[in-house]
Amino acid sequence: MKGLAILFLLMFPAAAQAQNSWGTVGQEPDKPFSWTAPLWPSFWMAWTPVTLLLFIGIFSAMGIITVLEIRRPGGDERKGALGLTTTRGDRLFITLLGTVYIFLAWLGLVGMPLWAPLGISIAWGIFCFWKV
Repeated sequence: MKGLAILFLLMFPAAAQAQNSWGTVGQEPDKPFSWTAPLWPSFWMAWTPVTLLLFIGIFSAMGIITVLEIRRPGGDERKGALGLTTTRGDRLFITLLGTVYIFLAWLGLVGMPLWAPLGISIAWGIFCFWKV
């Protein structure tokens, strides 16, 4: 019978661990993920995951435009739907500026959640790089 119990514990290690489960008593539970909690609490700027993703996105777009400018210099100037002669950098700036206005208008008129203005901003970016 004792050999059967040892065989059972070898086959199912979770049963052996259940007997020794006092190891987590008194410990602070893990905090759930928060989009608004600062990543580094003692840092001078409140870097949240959202602000980090925003800056990574902006600098990635600038990097992509830099690589495109190195491959094909001249800025890819064209006269678009707004009647402006724009380069890639101008179109990125117009996209970012329009995105800010879309989000601010949405927050002022509707409020949360922000999935709809995200879709509108992506459509605005596509329009700017395609037709402006």
